[in-house]
Amino acid sequence: MQKLFDEVTSLDARCYEDFHLSEDVLMEHAAEGMARYITNNFSKDTKIIIAVGSGNNGADGIALGRLLFQSYDVSLLFVKEPKSKMALLQAKRAKSIGVPSITSLRECDVIVDAIVGSGFSGEFNPQLRAILNTLNAATAFKIACDIPSGLQADGVCTNAAFVADITLTMGALKKSLFLDEAKDFTGKIEVLDLGISRKIYETKTSWHLLDNEDLKLPHRSTQNTHKGSFGHLCILSGEKIGASVFAAQAALRLGAGLVTLITHEKPIIPFEIMYANSLPKNSSAIALGMGLGESFSNDELKQYLNHDLPLIIDADIFYMPIVLELLKRSEIILTPHPKEFVALLKLTKLADISVEELQKKRFHYAEIFSQAYPNAVLLLKGANVIIAYNGTFFINPHGSSKLAKGGSGDVLAGLIGSLLAQGYSTLNAALNGSLAHTKLAQNYTLSDFSLTPNDLIEGIGKL
Repeated sequence: MQKLFDEVTSLDARCYEDFHLSEDVLMEHAAEGMARYITNNFSKDTKIIIAVGSGNNGADGIALGRLLFQSYDVSLLFVKEPKSKMALLQAKRAKSIGVPSITSLRECDVIVDAIVGSGFSGEFNPQLRAILNTLNAATAFKIACDIPSGLQADGVCTNAAFVADITLTMGALKKSLFLDEAKDFTGKIEVLDLGISRKIYETKTSWHLLDNEDLKLPHRSTQNTHKGSFGHLCILSGEKIGASVFAAQAALRLGAGLVTLITHEKPIIPFEIMYANSLPKNSSAIALGMGLGESFSNDELKQYLNHDLPLIIDADIFYMPIVLELLKRSEIILTPHPKEFVALLKLTKLADISVEELQKKRFHYAEIFSQAYPNAVLLLKGANVIIAYNGTFFINPHGSSKLAKGGSGDVLAGLIGSLLAQGYSTLNAALNGSLAHTKLAQNYTLSDFSLTPNDLIEGIGKL
């Protein structure tokens, strides 16, 4: 698990004031980190072009060019003339040893984007937009210095942005790199140290990034057990029974000892899944909302939920007024996608916004919701999943468009419900269920468009 920050300017200032590391020292370490990445990944005959701007992001790029000169065929493409104090100094240093500069993009193997950094706001003028389009169209491997040019501090792209294969970000991870919109621009993300360990450079934060290694699966270490030892998940099954079946199969595969669908009818379901018309006495967790439709009246739902069992809710439930009652519970997980979360925000009178507005300010609205409902665990789906609980926030960045398929969210609900039934806390069930979900997609090796809910369920045994 790694820390995430709104900005790192204050962290840099702490280096100047407390650790006696000058701006120049930090910049040299940033450049050395980028040079080390290039040295470790590209042969000496690689042709490299570094596109630089007028500020300190450009200065990082110029310093990189100086470090690579003579070891690589490197050139500086001055998109803007140096203006900042550090950019002027780095340009002077590079010129003094003969680092070549060019006026237009040439054929190359690697492009480094050092045009503008995290302080950029507004839009690019037509000339800069054309340059970015030219850089993006090149077949070279693309590296972004700190942040892809065009991404703003809030992670939003206005009218153009550099599309990187990897972003080498300085000092610490920025939240702006993990907004959904940013995912198509950042590529892989790596942090470079600035002359001191990240453990020293970083301070306290309420935001964290989940690593695959954070996944804790419910492996069975005790042998003297029976099916009741591993929980009983009950799923309220509605109009679209397939959604409930996907969730049930996923829950069973991830270790729940028993899984029951609560229905009005006698459904045709896989033999390993049970069904009932009332809540079994040995239930340990409940899931509802997936394909629910209008199968249960408000009074029926209240009857089924008249207990203090941990609960995961999804899909249709976010449009129903009963959700306001459910939010009073002490153990509840909500797993809305953006449209559903917008409906939930409106029902709770926290905000009346469009999906587009939400996607631009996902972090902000997750914080607002968590402040209003600190006992609830929010799992906001998206390209980068946000998990919020009592003022603490986590981002799972490991998802992919493979999961953009009907039924994928039902599998996620089943995974989380299974962990709830097995005794995980609401937060840990959400964190580990989300990580298991994205790892299942990562493990899928066939065509990225072909993943189905059944493939996800089948892969659970290989986690």
